[in-house]
Amino acid sequence: MSPKKKTIQSRRTFLKNTGCAALASTTILSSLINMKAIASATLDKKEEFSDYKALVCILLAGGADSHNMLIPRGGFEYNEYLTTRSNLAIPQSQILPLTHPPVNGKLFGVHPEMPQTQSLFNSGKLAWISNVGTLIEPITKAQYESNSALTPLGLFSHSDQIKHWQTGRPGDRSSHGWAGRMADLIQSQNANSNLSMNISLSGNNFFQSGENATEFCINGSRDFGLSGYGTDNNYHAIRDEAINEILERDYVDIYKKTYINTMKKSLEGSLEMEEALASVEDFNTQFSNTDLSNQLKMIAKVIATREELGFGRQTFFINLGGWDHHDEILESQQEKLPILDSALGEFMSVLEELGVENDVTTFTISDFGRTLTSNGDGSDHAWGGNAMVMGGAVNGGEIFGDCPSLELGSDLMLPRGVLIPTTSASEYFAELAAWFGVSQGDIFEIFPDLENFYSPGSGYPIGFMDPNV
Repeated sequence: MSPKKKTIQSRRTFLKNTGCAALASTTILSSLINMKAIASATLDKKEEFSDYKALVCILLAGGADSHNMLIPRGGFEYNEYLTTRSNLAIPQSQILPLTHPPVNGKLFGVHPEMPQTQSLFNSGKLAWISNVGTLIEPITKAQYESNSALTPLGLFSHSDQIKHWQTGRPGDRSSHGWAGRMADLIQSQNANSNLSMNISLSGNNFFQSGENATEFCINGSRDFGLSGYGTDNNYHAIRDEAINEILERDYVDIYKKTYINTMKKSLEGSLEMEEALASVEDFNTQFSNTDLSNQLKMIAKVIATREELGFGRQTFFINLGGWDHHDEILESQQEKLPILDSALGEFMSVLEELGVENDVTTFTISDFGRTLTSNGDGSDHAWGGNAMVMGGAVNGGEIFGDCPSLELGSDLMLPRGVLIPTTSASEYFAELAAWFGVSQGDIFEIFPDLENFYSPGSGYPIGFMDPNV
């Protein structure tokens, strides 16, 4: 055993010997006094999972202009796009064609900086969800203009909409995300009680926060837990002794006891993950040297330890910022889309290398779509947009949802080229949750607005996931 592993083992032994209670899985920095930790101790342990599934959420924060990612390329539909987008349009000759059954007679392609996305789609490993957005109930243009239907709170607001996409509840300002609520229901079915099933590469977030469950935060460089704890550094060793002395004490005050027990649990989980990751061999897949690629590489390493760490279900979250392109949109997308595109291709490759391509589904969300019309050099906050879903269980090579006309003044077009969504985010997320293994009854609890779009017992809400994989 290496000196490093001896240190890890001794720290873990210490933490176990100090009587760590079975409390909520959380990061060391998540919340100092966390009453969720007490509540989770009362959760019943259900039968453990016999298989593995993971969801990887990539938030394109800022409101990505996805109308320049999935682009109409046929004759009449491209002309609509060109007229409406004017100086924001991608030249027709540069669009990378997608091979798919025509959608309402229309053909589509992707941005010229997305060749990996094109390849993934054409090989059946990626699908697009068209004109999806936050909705409480179906709404027509006339209803919107007459204020006769419910619309999401804070429509067009970054702070509200980015939260709604993570919580799945656009009718209120909930602080609990839909991955967090899933974890509240099924976390106990993982064999591991030290680590949360929700792992974030981007710190604390709404998506993975539940009533009892919180996210475990790591990053692309394996720097997580209490910085320097358990290392051979002399200064850290002195500090560790002080920390251990604090952890050993028996506290009467319930708040102090909760905090100390949560800290013990967090440290034990951190050391357990560190030990597991140390055993992961290098991948054959070569990753680009970008933050996103490094984050997805770390997710792959965690997935590689799934059996050792005792996970049957996991979610992962990445916040990829910088998509609020009110100006220089063409230049900005030329810079950012290759980062996203390469990372998706690399991640799919490593999942195939690990043999888990059918067990991991990666999907994108964003604050909102953007205006189809130009503000001069960019686009502004809007509503409906396009999203990607990738994985072996995805019915790839297809575009799901409506692909509405992009002609200004059409039945779904509000002023300035704002598209009213025709597919709700609730349907999108509910399908992912159903594939993940959440029961239909629980899905309607997690997404209360789903009943306005989908009837139980009628298959998956949209159909982009294969129920047999």
